Amino acid sequence: MLTEQQFLNDLDHCFRTLCCKGPPSPRPEYDLVCIGLTGSGKTSLLSRLCSEATDNIGPTTGFSIKAVPFQNAILNVKELGGADSIKKYWSRYYQGSQGVVFILDSASTDEDLELARTELHSALQHPQLCTLPFLILANHQDKPAARTTQEIKKYFELEPLARGKSWILEGSSVDNMDAVKQSFTQLIELLEDKDQDTSRI
Repeated sequence: MLTEQQFLNDLDHCFRTLCCKGPPSPRPEYDLVCIGLTGSGKTSLLSRLCSEATDNIGPTTGFSIKAVPFQNAILNVKELGGADSIKKYWSRYYQGSQGVVFILDSASTDEDLELARTELHSALQHPQLCTLPFLILANHQDKPAARTTQEIKKYFELEPLARGKSWILEGSSVDNMDAVKQSFTQLIELLEDKDQDTSRI
């Protein structure tokens, strides 16, 4: 049978345990850069991820930043415009990035697909990006002319070029945002793995 003092001690211990837990740990935040040619659908996908309206969306001039919330992380995505006049300044915005989202139009002309291939190769080899996790989205999979992810992988020579790097290639469409969210969840897992590897160094 508990004495009054033991009861008070146990009550005090329970009180301290509850009070010292504090608020739950905040979700980690990761800074990403999102690149791709004009018309690839970067803004539409990011806006839908943020539950924003996609009416009257036009090409991004300069850059925009969106905080995209997920259950286990917040992604601060810096989207860079894909016009020729802006692409040459992309590298100025790479510093501080922890991951890369590259979005391409899988239903584009052969000429634009070749341009996207060149830009992706450049990003994969850039000194500020080459060690970061990449999420590559072959967007507009809902269009009849869309290439499959296997066709994109082969044409972009991803296997030899990105060997030894952390990367994911997935198809995407604004008509299937559940799949897009799953792709970003996979990217978060790569970011978490990189965080753990860094903490062990």
